[in-house]
Amino acid sequence: MNKLFQTVDWAHTTNIYEVNIRQYTPEGTFNAFAKELPRLKDMGVQTIWFMPVTPISVLNRKGTLGSYYACSDYTSVNPEFGTLNDFKKTVKKAQQLGFKVMIDWVANHTGWDHAWTKTNPEFFSRDAECPDWEDVIHLNYTNKDLWKAMIEAMKFWIREFDLDGFRCDMAHLVPLEFWKAARTELDVMKPLFWLGETEQIDYHEVFDASYAWLFLHVIEKYWKQETTINGVDQVLHKYETLFPKNALHTFFTSNHDENSHSGGEHERIGEAAKPFAVLCATWNGTRYMIFIKLC
Repeated sequence: MNKLFQTVDWAHTTNIYEVNIRQYTPEGTFNAFAKELPRLKDMGVQTIWFMPVTPISVLNRKGTLGSYYACSDYTSVNPEFGTLNDFKKTVKKAQQLGFKVMIDWVANHTGWDHAWTKTNPEFFSRDAECPDWEDVIHLNYTNKDLWKAMIEAMKFWIREFDLDGFRCDMAHLVPLEFWKAARTELDVMKPLFWLGETEQIDYHEVFDASYAWLFLHVIEKYWKQETTINGVDQVLHKYETLFPKNALHTFFTSNHDENSHSGGEHERIGEAAKPFAVLCATWNGTRYMIFIKLC
């Protein structure tokens, strides 16, 4: 398998800092977060990944606030965070300080009251076998008009905000051929960094980097004495031998999903959290790490 697209040069030596706007500051706004940028620069952060900034659907939402991953409009921002102009200023300030900026893109599903449910109901799947996530409705990628609309929505964020990349949620649930079409069109606008939340090897035809979930799970087993250091080595060997030579792996000791469902890194890997964080940042020259700041 050959990678079809060129990885941007800066991606080979960057780290990634995940930002949850709602929880990052007491105000939970773009403007409040922007004040933190100089501190993050001093920390050595290089790339900022914003969790979804789009509005959250009300219909069938979970809890009172709902999930960022149940989008109601692909080309607007959640009003609790501020305005489109607030986000534009935040991105511009970050880039002026030398950061690269990427956003979360959720292409597999939307919230139940997404604008397309009224304008384009044919974009949605009626397949009973779709994963049972109660607050979202799944998109039908057999419809090529959906491809065009989704790509146009992604172009909006490059055109209006000059973003540097996308972190694509549950990338393997969306057909690989769609991602090929999307990247072909978007990379013409600007060379971008593409991070896929997947460990499916063939998705590296499009994505520059994938998630190192196997690594996360094996270091948890190591801490619980359910495997030896050889078990860790076997996972790293798999990444080196079964994936394409130019595949990048996003190593991490925690992220928003793990924090929500399984606890923080100190709960899951105890005193090994720091040494494994060092390994994430230095293994085989790869310097991908997801930093988490949750209040």
